[in-house]
Amino acid sequence: MEKLFQLKKAGSTVKQEIVAGITTFMTLAYILAVNPDILCATGMDKGAVFTATILASVVGILLMAFLANLPFAMAPGMGLNAFFAYTVVLGMGYTWQTALAAVFLEGIIFIILTALNIREAIVNSIPISIKHAISVGIGLFIALIGLKNAGIVVSNDNTMVSLGNLDDPAVWISFAGLLIISVLLVLKIKGAILTGMVAATLLGIPFHITTVPQDGIISLPPSLGPTFMKFDFNSLLEPDILVVLFTFLFVDMFDTVGTLIGVSSKANMLDEKGNVPRAKQALFADAFGTTVGALFGTSTVTTYVESAAGVSEGGRTGLTALVVAIMFLLALFFAPVFLMIPGAATAPALVIVGMLMISPISKIDLENYIDAIPVFLTIIMMPLTFSISEGIVFGILSYVLIRILSGKFKKMSPVLIILAVLFILKFILS
Repeated sequence: MEKLFQLKKAGSTVKQEIVAGITTFMTLAYILAVNPDILCATGMDKGAVFTATILASVVGILLMAFLANLPFAMAPGMGLNAFFAYTVVLGMGYTWQTALAAVFLEGIIFIILTALNIREAIVNSIPISIKHAISVGIGLFIALIGLKNAGIVVSNDNTMVSLGNLDDPAVWISFAGLLIISVLLVLKIKGAILTGMVAATLLGIPFHITTVPQDGIISLPPSLGPTFMKFDFNSLLEPDILVVLFTFLFVDMFDTVGTLIGVSSKANMLDEKGNVPRAKQALFADAFGTTVGALFGTSTVTTYVESAAGVSEGGRTGLTALVVAIMFLLALFFAPVFLMIPGAATAPALVIVGMLMISPISKIDLENYIDAIPVFLTIIMMPLTFSISEGIVFGILSYVLIRILSGKFKKMSPVLIILAVLFILKFILS
């Protein structure tokens, strides 16, 4: 263990790393119920997505453990799975097979960009205010999906949206789950989201909202057959797919980079220049996890901010990540438990995750209109168009145009201008 993970150098112990790994798993295990629930809306097999979610996560986490020796966990990203299901498939009309092909291609591109160090040029070209706004917008988008799935918010021909049917037991179960998670978060109880989901699932049993498995809670993993390598590359030459690819790549980049920096800072792991140690290896883990995940049948894999929970328990090396991977593998044999969790129980988790994602808004100067207006458009267009990509397009396009027309474009990155031109062409050609 010492030779593999250099525990003494990191100031850690085997026991400390094991506790940290279990803690991290408990805080992000909700993804095992939420990801299949989101992706099955596209017509994908829920059991296959469950297995794909675990295997893709394990591949990424093991690479993070042994290649980067960092205590970070990986799984299909929240926001990216919603973009996959609700924007690309249900919104733009592509098949889930085409969406998987786009994720696979994005992973390959990410590997190449990481190897050639081009990633920095793209990441650095996007204004920090827009980066923060994307996180906020995705947070609102995810929360809206949660409220919709719970039946708390419903469509309305006159007002677009309105309050749902409060006589529906599923609505009150979702409210109860939301309240339980909220209280546990306030009390700083670890695994708050997962605990709230379990409580809501149990509450749903007497109302027949939760279907209890008849054959026990332990089983062989569901087959990957329905989703394994089910790619459709025929639509990848269409103009809109370029925006889809960019969005997958863009959000994945900033999810990973932001998480790596934020969690490493919390653990005092940044070097004297403020850089994350072995960041390139961590990005390779992310890219390979995404590529393999697409092969198995799930959306983009990214580094999870919930890793901070394990870091707060003393996780400092890849041993923490290895423990998380082992926990994921054990969960493979408890598919009936995770797949019985109804939408009424996963909805509160989506709302809370959405809330957690809007925290970067405190870092945005809303008094500076040249930044505030593109930021606002980025944020508001995501939930109102039900599309993460449209929010990014409107944000970057407005940022470039406002600066050019106001004569404040001297410091603007050429890469950003190229992106704006591509987005304008998208509107003309679509």
